[in-house]
Amino acid sequence: MKEGQNQSEAEKKDEIKETGSVYLEENKRHHKIKLLTVIGEIEGHEAVSGNTKATKYEHLLPMLAEVEDSEEIEGLLILLHTMGGDVEAGLSIAEMIASLSKPTVSLVLGGSHSIGGPLAVAAQYSFIVPTGTMIIHPVRSNGMFIGVRQSLQNMLRTQDRITGFLARHSKMKKERVEELMLNPTELVKDVGTLLEGQEAVSEGLIDKVGGMSDALHKLHEMIDEYKEKKSEIN
Repeated sequence: MKEGQNQSEAEKKDEIKETGSVYLEENKRHHKIKLLTVIGEIEGHEAVSGNTKATKYEHLLPMLAEVEDSEEIEGLLILLHTMGGDVEAGLSIAEMIASLSKPTVSLVLGGSHSIGGPLAVAAQYSFIVPTGTMIIHPVRSNGMFIGVRQSLQNMLRTQDRITGFLARHSKMKKERVEELMLNPTELVKDVGTLLEGQEAVSEGLIDKVGGMSDALHKLHEMIDEYKEKKSEIN
């Protein structure tokens, strides 16, 4: 193997290790797909504990910009297994995914909880494995909470942004999202709702139950349709 090829393989390994991303391009349809993973806690402006797996939004945002701007990348596959994290960072990532013009597919693996919900539905089409879970719950406050009306209003406005995003990018009504979010019977010592694979689909939050082969098959189909439409315009 040539030296350049060795460097390329080393770069791929470093990218997987540092950002959890890789290019999928050795397929029959010769599509170049960017694979991104959202694992652990969504990290915002403050770094999480060194013992906690985290996805850094400053890593994801440039990669999402690359997906949109690159003439070579034809689609995006996002794998999710997150317990949530920084709300503002999560929403910014979700908005960026939703704004992409290229085909995007998400696949929820173990779970996509809290702010992971908007990340899952931000893609144009979403899958969840049968044992995957989604948890919808109210916005939490981190650290010291100042008990004044303005603080409560800010939390409610943030919560409204999340429910609005979920409703706009899924088949759920905003009222139903809020009903599940404030459900006092589902979670122990907490309010909110846990939805398993098929339940998330039945509620309209996720498009379909499926796994990796289903997600990739759908993405390849979407890429072919996208390319056909572009050729018709040109």
